[in-house]
Amino acid sequence: MADAQYEFDLVCIGSGPAGQRGAVQAAKLGRRVAVIERRRTVGGVCIDTGTIPSKTFREAVIATANAQRGARHGSLTGTPARPTAEQLLARVSSVVQREESIVQQQLQRNDIVMIRGDATFKDAHTIIVASEEGRREITSDKVLIACGTRPMAPTGADTLGDVVMTSDEVCVMKRLSRTLAVVGAGVIGIEYASMFAKIGVEVTLIDKRPRPLEFLDHEIVDELVHQMRNNNVTFRFEEVVDHIEASADPSPRAVIHLQSGKRIITDMALFSVGRVGATDTLNLEAAGLCADDRGRLKVNEAFQTAAPNIFAAGDVIGYPSLAATSSEQGRLAACHAFGRDARPMAAHFPVGIYAIPEISMVGAPEHELTQQRIPYEVGVARYREIARGQILEDDSGLFKMLFHRETRQLLGVHAIGTGATELIHIGQAVIGTGGGLDYFLETVFNYPTLAECYKVAALDAANKLA
Repeated sequence: MADAQYEFDLVCIGSGPAGQRGAVQAAKLGRRVAVIERRRTVGGVCIDTGTIPSKTFREAVIATANAQRGARHGSLTGTPARPTAEQLLARVSSVVQREESIVQQQLQRNDIVMIRGDATFKDAHTIIVASEEGRREITSDKVLIACGTRPMAPTGADTLGDVVMTSDEVCVMKRLSRTLAVVGAGVIGIEYASMFAKIGVEVTLIDKRPRPLEFLDHEIVDELVHQMRNNNVTFRFEEVVDHIEASADPSPRAVIHLQSGKRIITDMALFSVGRVGATDTLNLEAAGLCADDRGRLKVNEAFQTAAPNIFAAGDVIGYPSLAATSSEQGRLAACHAFGRDARPMAAHFPVGIYAIPEISMVGAPEHELTQQRIPYEVGVARYREIARGQILEDDSGLFKMLFHRETRQLLGVHAIGTGATELIHIGQAVIGTGGGLDYFLETVFNYPTLAECYKVAALDAANKLA
């Protein structure tokens, strides 16, 4: 246990995946732990406005689109009316509440003290928590900063009314617009642009880069752009937004002025140009810390900041900013904080983009292998060749594996289509164990499943190598 002069052994600032997992890990080590949460829900951005609500919204969009398609094909009677925002968001609040209760129960089972309020450092071991009930001063031997991030707000947001929103407002929106401009083609922008387009909203996606999601396999991204264009998404690449203003004549609309001189008028705009660390209110200087220009903290391999007793994990330390990796970072930070040996996080973790269609990858993309001059061969399977793809009516899914030409080791797996984020884990396991082409050639997969893509792609690669 910590020195008796401290009230807690560990205080986690934030109850998202990193803070939650770090707190539980420390409690499992027999430490006295507290979690400070400023938001209305336990679970941080992940449960309140991010991962859970957005993916629940996505499922509602898919269900609505399937009903519309069924009506067009005659398998359902009548023509489904255009959904309202209330209908699409009906299930979000119930899922959020259930997930929040699960996190609360986990913290309670591990005797973790939950403290509501805004945290600020008085010094490296002392934190002041301010809430409606007053101010409380707590001390802790170790601190884990897991406060997450918030979306960057558009300039002049206070004058734009409800015609411009960030990702935090999507799942509480009051109306479903007929036209939408999405500023920023990062992960969040792409996800929401594809969701709204799927239910018939006319979407324009604006980004200053020549192509979106540059870290993904280029062929997979090209297929995503193709499918989004088929859903009437208009892409405006290499365009920079100069400013956004609101127009109330004849009805509230957003007017987006581009530096190229173009002007886009839309019912609503979603501003999604990145996120910044939510560290500005923590008074980091009092603890001997400072954040970068985007509010993020720098840590070493043990997730330790410049202050020896303060650790940081999750989105607040930057890449990869995934709920799954944040969770593991929090656990490892707690282990390092209390001197417990812990293996580093696996180098190959899966990435999931919950667009429609969804994308997932693990390992290296083709352009990275080419830059590194690693000889590789590609094995491809298309959902239209797979029985399960026919059953699911997904004839556009694409699955590919990259193998080392000499060692036959699996180097990367990339997929776009139904179930891609679930399908990827087989490849993750094989990469993690050092397996390769021969495993897929010799193993048997259930039929009919999407996992057959592994067999088909492996045979394709083997034929090319032969």
